[in-house]
Amino acid sequence: MIKVLVAEDSPTIRAFLVSILETQPDMRVVGAVSSGEEAVAAVQDLKPDVVTMDIHMPGMDGFTATRRIMETLPVPIVIVSGMMTDQVAATFRAVEAGALAFVRRPAGIGHVDHDAEAADLVMTVRLMSEVKVVRRWRRPPPLGSLPRAGTGTGEVAGGRSRPRLVAIGASTGGPMALQTILSSLPADFPLPILVVQHIANGFVEGFAEWLRLSSALEVQVARDFTGTMPGHVYLAPDDRHLGIDRNGVIRLSDAAPESGLRPAVSHLFRSVADQFGAEVVGVLLSGMGADGSAELAHLHALGATTIAQDKASSVVHGMPGVAIDMGGASHVLNPTEIGAKLVGLVRG
Repeated sequence: MIKVLVAEDSPTIRAFLVSILETQPDMRVVGAVSSGEEAVAAVQDLKPDVVTMDIHMPGMDGFTATRRIMETLPVPIVIVSGMMTDQVAATFRAVEAGALAFVRRPAGIGHVDHDAEAADLVMTVRLMSEVKVVRRWRRPPPLGSLPRAGTGTGEVAGGRSRPRLVAIGASTGGPMALQTILSSLPADFPLPILVVQHIANGFVEGFAEWLRLSSALEVQVARDFTGTMPGHVYLAPDDRHLGIDRNGVIRLSDAAPESGLRPAVSHLFRSVADQFGAEVVGVLLSGMGADGSAELAHLHALGATTIAQDKASSVVHGMPGVAIDMGGASHVLNPTEIGAKLVGLVRG
């Protein structure tokens, strides 16, 4: 039985979330509190398997409560956020403090999106209950003191083509890994970076803003027919596949979801493989499932440099783990090492 603590200041929303979770035969809400202070105390007293955390609460807010819980008795925390701009921004601060995942607050019963968003909440809580809490990584050292780009475990010997772009795919646990990688790259990084991060609709602009705060690169949400530039990061927008043409121009697509996902990492990796083959660095970060795993292996077979996040640093080692099992990773590294490897590849 999964024991869940719900922290939400609105009595109506709190009862709504409890009702969704308690419809599940494998879940029991052991506590429902209305403030950050109460959440911190309840974690100590009730020992939940997962906490769902609101951001804006009276007194101690969700960000501070998350940080306090992670400092005292770490437990998986899922941020349940509304779509106001300040809530989206605070959601990523909570991720930085140690929250493992975030979901959009489900729409009310009768709304067209209710069933899908409620299912997403339930699935995320269930998945996070199985995760060993990973404290956030140390900030990467300044670029001048970065370790030499090592091979990590799983390096495959052999020459690789000089890359023309970097393609990154990520899901659950990806935001902090991506932030760590991008914050270690210099402003004059000579390649464009294309990113598919599985994220709830409505969060991608806030995600881009959060990444900009810690990166010297230009981070933006990708727009159709935009030419890519060195040192720029292009995030897949809501509900559109991200690809590129031979001239380095962004091509967005409304093609059908792949394994229920749009944007899909698989679409991005196929696109860059078709256009640039071995002249790509493919990176697959923490995430459940297998989106992009076979396509990373295909890039590897073409002679591209391929990197999978290691198990120890991954919140969920599904996507990178499957790619590794397929023999599709030339390097298996943690996020800090991935940043150093990217620098080493372009300097080499």
